[in-house]
Amino acid sequence: MGKGDAVPNSLKALGIDRLNVDERLALVEEIWASICADSASFPLTEAQRAELDRRVADDDAFPNHVIPWEDIKASMRARLAR
Repeated sequence: MGKGDAVPNSLKALGIDRLNVDERLALVEEIWASICADSASFPLTEAQRAELDRRVADDDAFPNHVIPWEDIKASMRARLAR
């Protein structure tokens, strides 16, 4: 691509619209993981850091008050299938 050429960024241009729900969710997970791997590019604000600290403390205090990731994904897939 030459300088100034736009990178296609729509669902259709990238072919994402042809993926099924499971494939799109897997893609979202991959994209999110790549963003997290580059976390130095977006430092947290003090408010965000304080919120994360609060959530970690809450998790430490109530370790059984969680929903497994697999249950959340299954719920999302069920909603999207409607």
